[in-house]
Amino acid sequence: MYKISFPFVLVFFLFLFVLPAFSHFQYPHLQPNELPNNSTNQSPFAFLKNIQGCRKGEKVKGLRDLKLYLSHFGYLNYQNNPNVTNPKEDSFDEELEAAIKAYQVYFHLNATGTTLDAPTVSTMATPRCGFPDKKTHQHGNKTLHTVSHYQFLQGRPKWPKGKRHLTYAFGSLFPTRFMPPVARAFRKWATASQYFTFSRASTYQGADLKIIFARGAHGDNSPFDGPGGVLAHAFAPTDGRFHYDADERWVVGAVPTAYDVETLALHEIGHLLGLGHSQFSNAIMWATFSPGVTKGLNSDDIRGIRALYGS
Repeated sequence: MYKISFPFVLVFFLFLFVLPAFSHFQYPHLQPNELPNNSTNQSPFAFLKNIQGCRKGEKVKGLRDLKLYLSHFGYLNYQNNPNVTNPKEDSFDEELEAAIKAYQVYFHLNATGTTLDAPTVSTMATPRCGFPDKKTHQHGNKTLHTVSHYQFLQGRPKWPKGKRHLTYAFGSLFPTRFMPPVARAFRKWATASQYFTFSRASTYQGADLKIIFARGAHGDNSPFDGPGGVLAHAFAPTDGRFHYDADERWVVGAVPTAYDVETLALHEIGHLLGLGHSQFSNAIMWATFSPGVTKGLNSDDIRGIRALYGS
């Protein structure tokens, strides 16, 4: 018979039980998602299918969730309307009608607001960036507006003058195979902006831009919602945080049922630099994304970043 030494047993025990627990303690942003949607693999936007077809004046279970959805993405603000007494009711009121119409206009749908029709539900249910679609920039030139749909973020935040070189770093558990496509995304923004340069920082804490995978609540007051909902989010200048939802399926390139790391990096870096969501569907700053699709920077994105920084 073979004899198993005590040191071998000790090392096996550490590998099997202690190290995973230590890693769990060290990196709470990668803890299992406790949201109900994660256990069923159902999209957090699936509730929309159950309220499709509802109309103004009706009370339908699930309309409260629709109000929360529209509020999160910048179309509804009950807090500033004293005439609304209970925004959590499942009722199709005038405020909801106005919010749906604003959403339909933004995504180039038939804008009535009175009915939650199939095209609107289909668009709302598409996985997307977690940043709101707030329209804070309008072109003064009407001719230019017909070809440019870029927007700046609320308050037009941007990196200060003289801060033209930005460093970035990846969290300790960031998959190494996904680092090159993110680096490529930074290089593409450097070329497009004719203003910024980027390099990888020597330490995570010292970087201007910090990139991690996270799931569920991860300490930034913007919890992820499990697979099929919000794919990633980033924060306005000069915050520098950029997070992927670890519950999504991520790949490099166009693979059906999965999302391209570089495509989402290009989008979220736009937010890090101060761009909001574009109303041009071919732009990288368009809010929604489909699995198996890759996108690059569009002329609308390039005009936006150069307009913001005057490059």
